[in-house]
Amino acid sequence: MLNQDIVREATRLTRAGQLVEATALLQRMLQGDRAPRPESRSASQAPLSRLDPLTIDAMADVVEEREAPQASSARSGQGRRRSLPLDGMRDFSGLGLRSPITRAPLSPSDIVPEGTRFIAGTFSNAAGSRTYKLFIPSRCQGQRLPLIVMLHGCTQSPDDFAAGTRMNFLAEEQNCFVAYPEQPSGANQSKCWNWFRTGDQRRGEGEPSMIAGITRQIMRDHPIDPKRVYVAGLSAGGAAAAIMGATYSDLYAAVGIHSGLACGAASDLPSAFVAMRQGGGSKAIADGKTSVPTIVFHGDRDTTVHPKNGDQIIEQAARATRPTMRVLRGRVPHGHAYTRTVLIDGAGRATSEHWNIDGAGHAWSGGSPAGSYTDPQGPDATREMLRFFLEHSLGG
Repeated sequence: MLNQDIVREATRLTRAGQLVEATALLQRMLQGDRAPRPESRSASQAPLSRLDPLTIDAMADVVEEREAPQASSARSGQGRRRSLPLDGMRDFSGLGLRSPITRAPLSPSDIVPEGTRFIAGTFSNAAGSRTYKLFIPSRCQGQRLPLIVMLHGCTQSPDDFAAGTRMNFLAEEQNCFVAYPEQPSGANQSKCWNWFRTGDQRRGEGEPSMIAGITRQIMRDHPIDPKRVYVAGLSAGGAAAAIMGATYSDLYAAVGIHSGLACGAASDLPSAFVAMRQGGGSKAIADGKTSVPTIVFHGDRDTTVHPKNGDQIIEQAARATRPTMRVLRGRVPHGHAYTRTVLIDGAGRATSEHWNIDGAGHAWSGGSPAGSYTDPQGPDATREMLRFFLEHSLGG
């Protein structure tokens, strides 16, 4: 149960810009400490919990077709309505990912296919400045091509995220550009996108304005098809991708959210804590503005971002379109089983997909161990996202 005295104090610290101190206080609450007494140590003196490394918990058939339920009652995966164990939230200071396992340095062959380019760029506007990396496929000869914008998770970098997802290798196959905006530690000490701050949830402001600015700058400088621009992300990056889809539906034709949260799931650090632990609640469903095709991946053993958040993203989409629902189940050979729920509109088009991965934790499904936070035993989220993206275009 949440200690309201601690939540109020954490809110005060957050508004004062003391995110580290607020996080430490919330972690103490998770460990069972009571609200601080006057004679006790202050939040700024309390040590942050040591972060554990990520541990991944160790041909689909159509099984069901039915009308999608209303958002207030839609439930995919009834067995996952549980409270997360407290130790699953020891990584809250990262707001989305645990501390990475120490691994060998990346080589260029981990990041990009031979014969392609991976260049650096910078975008600046009134909200600030962000660097990014851009993958250019080898067969680009001036024709207009799709663009995928990839938003990394906490503690990650563009190179790390590219290596783990192998998006550049799939983009080379499909002849697509891929952009990787980078969140600096100066904006968030764990390099998380600040999806939980209201100033970073609105069109034309904060981080959304910079991500959209990077997208438009690339569209201006390279041969990009404006009808085939997409955005995806992992964890905090997935939450940021949800925000981009809600606030820039005229820019992005589809959204991919892996282990993320719905737009509107939180408005400050304490509510982010609640959303990550038990879902964003009714406010995320009532106020969310999902209006673009969306594909969601979430492990049902995710103890960092509760699987209910994936359900809520899809519930927003179901409320907007009142689709029918097609459910398929399968298993990766020697890997995880999964349930794939497809929402289909009145014209027979698939508008959204939800991949619930049995036994998977907080990691990119089907990713490469060259990058951080990946689970090679899951269905290939990169390939399926790209397939879903290329099935959709603006105005299509």
